[in-house]
Amino acid sequence: MRLTSAHKFAIGIVVLVVLAFAAGTLFHNARMGRETASENKAVSDGTNTPPKVQVTLTPEGVHPYSVRVRGRTEAARTVSVRSETAGIVAATPAVEGSYVTRGAVLCRLNVDAREASLAQARAALRSRELTRQATEELAAKGYRSQTQVLQDLANLDSARAALRQAEIALEQTNIRAPFNGVFDRRDAEVGAYLAPGQPCGTMIELNPLLIVADLPETEAGKFKVGAQAVATLVSGDALNGVVRYIAQDADPQTRTYRVEISAPNPRLTARSGLSADVRVSAGQGPAHLIQVSSLVLDSAGRQGVRYVDEGNVVRFAPLTLIEETAAGAWVAGLKGSVRVITVGQSYVAEGQKVVATPARGGGAS
Repeated sequence: MRLTSAHKFAIGIVVLVVLAFAAGTLFHNARMGRETASENKAVSDGTNTPPKVQVTLTPEGVHPYSVRVRGRTEAARTVSVRSETAGIVAATPAVEGSYVTRGAVLCRLNVDAREASLAQARAALRSRELTRQATEELAAKGYRSQTQVLQDLANLDSARAALRQAEIALEQTNIRAPFNGVFDRRDAEVGAYLAPGQPCGTMIELNPLLIVADLPETEAGKFKVGAQAVATLVSGDALNGVVRYIAQDADPQTRTYRVEISAPNPRLTARSGLSADVRVSAGQGPAHLIQVSSLVLDSAGRQGVRYVDEGNVVRFAPLTLIEETAAGAWVAGLKGSVRVITVGQSYVAEGQKVVATPARGGGAS
């Protein structure tokens, strides 16, 4: 077979490809050999040093402990103000949702014949007073017996009682606020008929305001009546109060204990029914102030810090967050002064040997 120029060209290309592949393989093997030799030399020379981390010496201090729970605001008192007598509503002076003082008229009923009854009782009392006066004068002259004097005195007392009854009946047409608070809801409008016991409206007391929360079994024992508390509302406002009540019997369904905190609310800025983040003081104890960035999670998902012991070995300590401030996080779970890893804590493992150096601005290593 005779080779043409095209065949010769194709054979030449194949030869060049084979030679290039062989040269690349030889070069790669040579480079890997040099790297392996360098690594072996480094190990034999002892230059494979432990990783470096930065630590901050964190002393033990004393910090107030607090328990955080979710709560809500409630009115200190909620009363449905009801009518004591029957009648048609003639006026509703109180504006729904407004602040009213004790004794303010919420609903006013028609007077009807009550005013006439009062006038009649006053006239009867005046008549009894004149009769008694005349009887005493005649008795002094011997024209009336002592029995008649006592009978007129009893009639006078009866007239006074009737007058008082008529005054009360007339006053009952004014349904008044039982305390200072907010007239939250009106239940009767002008023209409505109210029987005894039917509501005019609802009054709520918002100063002081209650913050209530349900404590789990594990936290109930940490609270005491009289403890200071701070409630942060969803609006960002904070209310300072005092624990006034802790239930002794748990809710049978949730197994939680109700706690009530009384907080001043003079401007009525906080409403009833708002969600609140409640922090209640539970004494004080040992704690450490650390950087929030130092917190890590271990393999079990626990939050804590990695620190270096006296032998420069990494250890892990699970922590309980007490309070987070602008200066850092106060935590419980460490003992004494501890060298907390602040740089490199995410790249080392528990039990690993490290080289610890002081962090910038931190304590000695």
